Amino acid sequence: MGRVRTKTVKKSSRLVIERYYSKMTLDFHTNKKILEEVAIIPSKRLRNKIAGFSTHLMKRIQKGPVRGISLKLQEEERERRMDFVPDESAIKTDRVEVDKETIELLASLGMSELPGIVLKEDTPLVSTTIPGGYGGGRGGYGGGAGRRY
Repeated sequence: MGRVRTKTVKKSSRLVIERYYSKMTLDFHTNKKILEEVAIIPSKRLRNKIAGFSTHLMKRIQKGPVRGISLKLQEEERERRMDFVPDESAIKTDRVEVDKETIELLASLGMSELPGIVLKEDTPLVSTTIPGGYGGGRGGYGGGAGRRY
């Protein structure tokens, strides 16, 4: 069974990380010593709990933003991602290959003269299924025989 972390441990961990993020590491013992210097914690047991949760949060911060912790580094990174405009669009619409049905659909809508739409050559369909039926599901014979629904 896991332990329940109290509100005190969580709040103080978040506060310490926000204020002393540059000093905190991913190592419990180092964080324990840092807490001893920067905070007045009444007991060794509480200090260890706060250090443990702080280490846990630091590991989560490495993976991505963590709810409840407002770091200037995180906010700057998020703003930079929001402001970034790519030089070239990921969606290139210079030339779009469509099949015959799509061209007919566009013609029926009156959009047959859109620039960049090209008829794709028909390629013969090659069957990738295994002869004998469905082939999916929990092993055994690949066919549909003996199945109950």
